[in-house]
Amino acid sequence: MSRRQPVRSVEREMSVLRQRKKRKKFWAGIRVAIATCIAACFAFLFLTPIILTISNSFMASSEISANYGTVFSTTDTGGKVYIAEKVNLKFIPDMVSFSQYATVLFKSPDYLLKFWNSVILVGPIVLFQLLVASLASYGFARYRGRIREIIFFSYIILMLMPYQVTLVPNYLVADWLGVLDTKWAIWLPGIFSPFAVFLLTKFMRRIPTGVIEAAQIDGAGELQIYRLICMPLCKGALCSAAILVFIDYWNMVEQPLILLKDPEMHPLSVFLSKINQGEVGLAFAVATIYMVPSLLVFLYGEEYLIDGITYQGGIKG
Repeated sequence: MSRRQPVRSVEREMSVLRQRKKRKKFWAGIRVAIATCIAACFAFLFLTPIILTISNSFMASSEISANYGTVFSTTDTGGKVYIAEKVNLKFIPDMVSFSQYATVLFKSPDYLLKFWNSVILVGPIVLFQLLVASLASYGFARYRGRIREIIFFSYIILMLMPYQVTLVPNYLVADWLGVLDTKWAIWLPGIFSPFAVFLLTKFMRRIPTGVIEAAQIDGAGELQIYRLICMPLCKGALCSAAILVFIDYWNMVEQPLILLKDPEMHPLSVFLSKINQGEVGLAFAVATIYMVPSLLVFLYGEEYLIDGITYQGGIKG
């Protein structure tokens, strides 16, 4: 009996440990399920406007007017009408109609013209801002000094300022340069924006100095270090900056309204706000088309965006 007692005590302890593990797994599963439900609720709330926009773009104009007519109706003096009844939010149209897309893509060229205006305005800003920011960031990361730190601090101050604060100085400078009412009035402030410089500088400073010193020992010059070492290591940061800059300028409204007087040069983001009451269905279709580039850029660069935020510098194996 004395020999069996230690064995039984060990078995009891093992069973107690198993029960504790089961309880931990059970409560861990409960916590994961609760967190998943909460995240799903928030995801649904955030995705509801997008889902409504896409689904309503396939509705006929009569169905949209029946569901949302009170929202967009106005009085004789141009004021808004008080909504005394609930608005009928529909996620599934009664009858799928492609008439809105047919009008946008084939019958009315204004929408596509504004779309390509957005591409022409945003594309050069993203490309050349990354080029200028990568060169400036390399200089800030490689060479330290009081003057350079003051300049970099001024970059941070400018980045923290809302664009509305610098809109009047940009207008005056554009007028002085003679580029007002031209695409250069949008391109120049965007190309030399401080955001990408700040992001890439902080990233490049995390690159180990031993990597650069090894390249210098091998006889590499500054241009080779920039092109063959810093740029490949900063691929994630460059993609992150490109995504954020693209989304920021793709949705710009104030800059074209102030710096471009010709409505024919305005991007689609400005034109969307000018669609009148009788074109609500077209607004849903145009908004859906307008969302496609941003969604594609984000979905394609999601991995690079996360990598650019979490990567701490160094060489990956």
